[in-house]
Amino acid sequence: MTEPALAAWLARLEALYPQPIQLGLDRVATVANTLGLLPVAVPVVTVAGTNGKGSVVAALEALLRRRGVCAGVYTSPHLLRFNERIRIDGEEATDTEIVAALEEIEAARGSVGLTYFEFTTLAALLLFRARGVALMVLEVGLGGRLDAVNIVDPTVAVITSIALDHQEWLGDNLDQIAREKAGILRPGIPALVAATEPPGLLAAVAASGARTLRLETEFGFTAEGTGWRPWLQNSAGARRTLPVLENLSLLPANICAALQALELLELPASDADLLAVVPTLQPPGRRQRLRLAQMELVLDVAHNPAAVNKLVEFIDASPCNGKTIAVFSAMADKDIEAMIAAAGERFAAWFLADQPDNPRAASAACIAGLLREAGQGMISVSKNLRQALARARSVMAPGDRLVVFGSFHTVAAAMKWLAKEQGKG
Repeated sequence: MTEPALAAWLARLEALYPQPIQLGLDRVATVANTLGLLPVAVPVVTVAGTNGKGSVVAALEALLRRRGVCAGVYTSPHLLRFNERIRIDGEEATDTEIVAALEEIEAARGSVGLTYFEFTTLAALLLFRARGVALMVLEVGLGGRLDAVNIVDPTVAVITSIALDHQEWLGDNLDQIAREKAGILRPGIPALVAATEPPGLLAAVAASGARTLRLETEFGFTAEGTGWRPWLQNSAGARRTLPVLENLSLLPANICAALQALELLELPASDADLLAVVPTLQPPGRRQRLRLAQMELVLDVAHNPAAVNKLVEFIDASPCNGKTIAVFSAMADKDIEAMIAAAGERFAAWFLADQPDNPRAASAACIAGLLREAGQGMISVSKNLRQALARARSVMAPGDRLVVFGSFHTVAAAMKWLAKEQGKG
C-alpha cells in the first residue's frame, strides 16, 4: 500500500489543477528548465502509440537489466501502486524518494500550474538524474505531440500500433491520431514504426524528418513452426536473424520493436539474452495467465476495440478445455459497443460490475443493455468488481477459463481479489 505521506501528496495533486488532462508543453517545460532537467544527458527511448507501449517498455527494461544497464523507466497508468510508474534498475522508486521529488517540484514551480501527470513526469526525471541512470525509457501518457514526456528529446522513438482511442483529445480519425503520436519524432533521429498498417503515420513521419525503420521492412518477424523468428537491422545496416521464440505472452511486433531499439542504441541483445529473457516476460495485466485452483485466468488491460481484437486472437490460439467467461468493466468514454462486437461469441457468460469509486466508469446496466442488443446470452450485473469476480468463480468448473478485461481499474481489482483468494488456500 502507498504510505500516508505519498497518498496525501497524490490526493493533493489530483485536486490541485482543475483539469486532470491539459495537453501542452509550455508549463511543464518551464518548470523542467527551472529544475535544470533539460536537456537530458543520457540516451532516451520514447514510446508512443495506442496499444503495445507497455509491452515494448517491459521488453526493453528486462533486456537492459540483463545487460547490466541501469535504466530509468517511466510508465503510466499504474495497476496497484503509484510507485510502479517510476522504476530504476528494475526496482520501484520508494515513497520517500517520490515525496522528496514532489516537494522539490512544488518549491520550483512558483505560480505555474501543473497537472498530476506533469508533476509525476518531472518527479521521474528528477529521480533518474539523482540516481544517475545510464538510459531512460519514457512511455507517453496520452498522444505524443503535447504529452509532458515530449519535453525530452529522444535518442530513439518508437511508435506502436495506432487505433481509435481518446478521440476527445487526439482527434476522431486515425490520421489525426497518427499525427499526434508522430509528434514525439525529431529530425534525423531513428523512428521505429511498429504498426503494420499505420494510417496517416508514414506521411507524418516523413514530414518530421526522422530516420524511419518500419516493421516488416527494416525489422520484423516470421512465423516458424509454432514460434516466431525475429529479424533486425544491425548497426551496419545488414539483416540480423535471431533465434525462434516460443510461447510468447507479448506480441512479436512489440518485442521486435524493443530489440531494434537496442540495436540502434548499440546495446544489442545477444541470442542468449533473447532466449533467457523474452520467453519469460509477463508484464502484469498484459494477456497475463494465472491459475486459481484448477481454473485458468487471463488478465488483460484491453480497453479499446483494437486491443480486444488482439485479446481474442490470443484466446483463439490457446483454447481451454471448458467454457470461457468474462468479467468486464470499461470507461464510459470508450467504444464499448465495438469492444463487444470484437469479442464476438467467445464468452459463454459476461459478469459485469459497477465501479462506485470511479466516476469515469460505465454503469454495468448500460453495458448489459449493449450486450443484449448484440444478442449475448448469460449476463450478470454486480454492484462492484469484487462481487462480479466472486459470482464468476461460483459458476466455474475445473478446466474453465476466466478472462478479465476492459480497463486498468478492472484488472487491478482482479489482481487484488486473486491475491485474497490465493491466500485462502
